[in-house]
Amino acid sequence: MSLKAEAAPAALSLEIPVSEEVDDSPIEQVRLTVPIEDDPTLPCLTFRTWVLGIASCALLAFLNQFFGYRQNPLYVSSVSAQIAVLPLGRLMAAYLPARPVRIPATNWSFSLNPGPFNLKEHVLITIFANSGSNSVYAVNIITIVKAFYLRDIHPAAAMLLTQTTQLLGYGWAGIFRRFLVDSPYMWWPSNLVQVSLFRALHELEIRPKRGLTRLQFFLMVMTSSFAYYIVPNYLFPSITALSFVCWIWPKSVTAQQIGSGLKGLGIGSFALDWSTVAGFLGSPLATPGFAIINIMVGFFLTLYVLIPTAYWTNSYQAKKFPIFSSHVFDSNGQRYDVDAVLNSTDFKFNKHGYEDYSKVNLSIFFVYAYGLSFAVLAATLSHVALFHGRTIWKQTKASFSDKFGDVHTRIMKKNYEPVPQWWFYTILIIVIGLALFTCEGFGKQLQLPYWGVMLAVGLALVFTLPIGVITATTNQQPGLNVITELIIGYMYPGRPLANVAFKTYGYISMSQAIMFLSDFKLGHYMKIPPKSMFIVQLVGTIIASSVYFGTAWWLLETVEFICQPKNLPKGSPWTCPGDDVFYNASIIWGVVGPMRMFGKLGLYPGMNYFFLIGLLAPVPVYILSRIYPEKRWIKLINMPILIGGAGAMPPGRAVNYWCWISVGLFFNFVVYRRFKAWWARHNYILSAGLDAGVAFMAILVYFTLQIRDINGMKWWGLDLDDHCPLASCPTAPGVNVTGCPIF
Repeated sequence: MSLKAEAAPAALSLEIPVSEEVDDSPIEQVRLTVPIEDDPTLPCLTFRTWVLGIASCALLAFLNQFFGYRQNPLYVSSVSAQIAVLPLGRLMAAYLPARPVRIPATNWSFSLNPGPFNLKEHVLITIFANSGSNSVYAVNIITIVKAFYLRDIHPAAAMLLTQTTQLLGYGWAGIFRRFLVDSPYMWWPSNLVQVSLFRALHELEIRPKRGLTRLQFFLMVMTSSFAYYIVPNYLFPSITALSFVCWIWPKSVTAQQIGSGLKGLGIGSFALDWSTVAGFLGSPLATPGFAIINIMVGFFLTLYVLIPTAYWTNSYQAKKFPIFSSHVFDSNGQRYDVDAVLNSTDFKFNKHGYEDYSKVNLSIFFVYAYGLSFAVLAATLSHVALFHGRTIWKQTKASFSDKFGDVHTRIMKKNYEPVPQWWFYTILIIVIGLALFTCEGFGKQLQLPYWGVMLAVGLALVFTLPIGVITATTNQQPGLNVITELIIGYMYPGRPLANVAFKTYGYISMSQAIMFLSDFKLGHYMKIPPKSMFIVQLVGTIIASSVYFGTAWWLLETVEFICQPKNLPKGSPWTCPGDDVFYNASIIWGVVGPMRMFGKLGLYPGMNYFFLIGLLAPVPVYILSRIYPEKRWIKLINMPILIGGAGAMPPGRAVNYWCWISVGLFFNFVVYRRFKAWWARHNYILSAGLDAGVAFMAILVYFTLQIRDINGMKWWGLDLDDHCPLASCPTAPGVNVTGCPIF
């Protein structure tokens, strides 16, 4: 299978045009999707932008935090707001008065209606909504303190923690925007979905004979997705994961371990549900073909070579535990009792309780999931240094002389003033100061000392550029959550809140920077004034963080026994499944600590060799690419993506990967090559329509039926399980787990 069609974005050619004019982007997908025209006279930060943008931001933040505590969390993306605000904007343009409104005691005035609702207003409103749709990681810390540890936290400390962790990423975005936004080779594939949808919603288009305009095609797809999603979401949820192997061998543990799409290796499993396809890895239609191939190879090697070999050779006593699980276990194969190793009075590790009880055991998949995550981080650094180091250096020199960029960069520099660099540096300095105050003040409730904050800041600074390069070219983002937990766990063990606070400052500030840079690139493609983008992102982040915090605090204070399933009334939805995982991670990494897991006191010190494996993995690929420069497919082997191919597991499952890979290969190779004109016109719009239909139906069903505990699954006797109950059973002799056979 030839991969030449995808060569340009992956290879990042080192021949950068610095003097000759080019007509368009060097990336074919961008040329097929992004227009090169601009009208700098269009108004952007209008009254309509502020009203609809702030409303969208606040509403999405409230909904996503409200749903986040429930047994079946619902995520409402910014695509929903992107579609919903269009008719509202046009209504405001039709009925609001056009006369200027003067601000008292000033010479300033503005118009409620500066003309037709335009594309640039729509983009800025969507950026507002995007701020509201992205979760606030620090809220998890507040939740585990109040609902799991049953402790108090000062509301000002909680609010500052929420704001500083979200705003710290602006500093890194400002430092690296020249490399990750201005560069035409940093093309951010996921943004092309948004660009296609914006064009479909705004551009006047003549309907082709026996065909549809892009807007008509989008509406048709969205309506079909909306109508169909009631089946997997409400009437027949079992079709979200179909595992036929389990049906054929209902009493075989081994068969169900092999065939379960949710709890096992997923061979033969599939789904008839778009949310299963795109739920954990994003839309495969928006992921480059070479990245899909890398993920597929990594997924197959991990799930069908590494894990079966390790499990059936009983590596790390694997047969005592499920083959696939994200929980922790004791030496007898039972769920780990964390209360036995935690001193609840001072949040410190109970060494005597630990020594009297058991070491921490993991399922074989979870063991290697951690090992592979170590390898991914090391491979990211070496891959970027080897393959993109010269390019980054050329960009550094060219960016300072303002000679670097493609047609989009030249248009932006010609028509608009850039955001002054000191804006970013000022925010960075202020936020670091507030972060230090948050952790050192308020009686040091967060347990993290000043040096921990600065170390987290340093980690985010080091990793933002390499991870940004990976994300901007492959649509896949390696995370820092594991490495941050590991570092602070070794350096400052026995303190769960210090561990999660360090993780949040290190990991989320980098993740936020990536999100800001992605939005900057969207504005770059849509020719939005950079200062308007900056203002909208900053205001949106502050509003979203405040609403997330306020919603969480309100629910934690008013819902009795929230996040405590044993004490909640029967059928109560406030079980907080995501926060439960976060809580257990704080125990394992913060209380027990990595020394007792991956160090000399733990069971899995061998996983540390994965750092070396990851560091060396890109080297052979780089050497081969230099020896055989004519074989361009070699440069498409992206070791960080390949090693992390199964990185979305858990919470992703095998069935999610099978469906995602199948759809991705079909559209990015078969359709892209045989029907390129159709792909250019409809591919990203198809992705946006499927997402929007699922989101709208999920909201409708929840607020009309499920909020009243009217569930279709009860009527039909169906559930969200794939009917493979034995897939989670241990197979070691003598291990007794309820519902499982004893071998």
